[in-house]
Order: sequence, then C-alpha cells, then structure tokens
Amino acid sequence: MRTVGELLRHWRHRRGVSQLDLALAADVSPRHVSLVETGKSHPSAGMVLRLAEHLDVPLRERNRLLLAAGFAPRYAERSLSHGALDAAREAVERVLRAHEPYPAVAFDRHWDIVRANRAVEPFFAGVAPELLRPPVNLVRLGLDPRGFAPLVVNLADVRTVFRARVGRQLAAAPDARLAALYDELLASGGDGTEGASIAAGSDVVIPMILRLGGREVRMFSTITTFGTPMDITLDEIAIELYYPADEESAAYFETAHHAPERSGPPNIG
Repeated sequence: MRTVGELLRHWRHRRGVSQLDLALAADVSPRHVSLVETGKSHPSAGMVLRLAEHLDVPLRERNRLLLAAGFAPRYAERSLSHGALDAAREAVERVLRAHEPYPAVAFDRHWDIVRANRAVEPFFAGVAPELLRPPVNLVRLGLDPRGFAPLVVNLADVRTVFRARVGRQLAAAPDARLAALYDELLASGGDGTEGASIAAGSDVVIPMILRLGGREVRMFSTITTFGTPMDITLDEIAIELYYPADEESAAYFETAHHAPERSGPPNIG
C-alpha cells in the first residue's frame, strides 16, 4: 500500500492543484502539505479528510487514504436495500415514481442499474435476455446491438456523450471495471461514430432519438446525485430522468401502453 503522503500527492497531481493552492483551500501552511506528502509529518484523520475534501477525492478513496494513515475507514458501503439506507432508497424510488409516465433509472458508478420506474419496462421487450440478467448495465443496454442500439437514430451522438461522461469518470478516479467497459463499447476506432456532432463536453442535456412504433421519439435527460452523501453507495448513485423533447414524444409516453398498472419498479437492480 502506498503511504498516505504518496496517495495525497497522487490526488493533488490528478486534480492539477499545487501545494500552495491546496494549502490555501484547506487553511494550512504549504510547508505542512509538503511534510505530509514526504512522510515527515503524520496527519490526523481530520487533516486527511480535510485535504481529501478539497481535492474532491471520492468517498471510496478517502477510506483508502485513512487506512494508509493508520486510521479506520470512515465511510460505510452498503447495498441500497440495507435498512440503514431506507430513507435514501425511498427518496430514490419516490423520484423515479414521480417522473412517470416518462422513463427514469438510478445507476451506480459502473452504470449498473439499481432501480428503474415502470415507464422503462416497455423498452425491455426487444432486448436480448442476456443483457437483462443483473447487473443490467445502462451503457451496454444503450449501445449493444442486442439492446437499444438498433432503435437509436442518432447512435453516434449518444455514443459520443457516453464516451465523454465515462472518460471523465476515469479521469477523476481510475476503476478497472469501468475502464474495461470503456474499452469494450466506447473506445474510438472502427465503430463509425468518430464524426458524432454532439460536443464531447456536454452532459447537461443528452439528446437521444429513438425509432419506436414507426415514429421518432425525441428525448433529453438530466442527472441528479446526492448532495452530501456519507455512504459510499449513495456517493456513487446517479438518477437519470428522461424527458420528451416535443409534444409528439410526450404523447407517446402518455398512452396507456407506456403507463403500466403494476406497482413498484422493475426488478432489474
């Protein structure tokens, strides 16, 4: 295991922050930051967390910093079904239900869907069964030819946005499984999507055009995350809400066919 100083220096370099800038942000002296990084000063748990917060280190990696400094991990990682997360889980499911009749999903750092609302269910009808075995991955579902890809009119644009978002995740915090997903579905070359027209830096509104029932349905989406999570699971969950981009698309979702009566979200998480 690396020392806590080495890990902090790694994250500081990854964020492109100087020792002086980090010291000013954390209200400590640049000399103290230097001593911590070189191992000449042993930081308290509070100092480790203060520096990690200003470096925007993910909670999972903050635990690693604490362990390297000789302290117990501070942040738990529990399933969304765990009793301790009842309130958060209900908040997620409430948001998903409230968004009906439009589709909405909640997914983790690997883009595995952990919850979805009922409006998503009709879209699974033509998906290959192997893609629906848990964990159901949103990126694979959207881009795999056995999933939604044949329905997506602007697949190149959608792939470009996914590529940018997953690429930024990897730049912020490396992850072997996410890197493998990127290499499988998003790495440039040979997929005919290099000429996508959507700006690679955009993830505020994601345009997507689906060909459904003989007509084009246009959607965009927004992303919601927990603001101040103290649990690794919640820190890594995002909720994506899809909206119709025009009246014709809204009418498609508001039909009875796309508002099933069955209670509860699909069991795909």
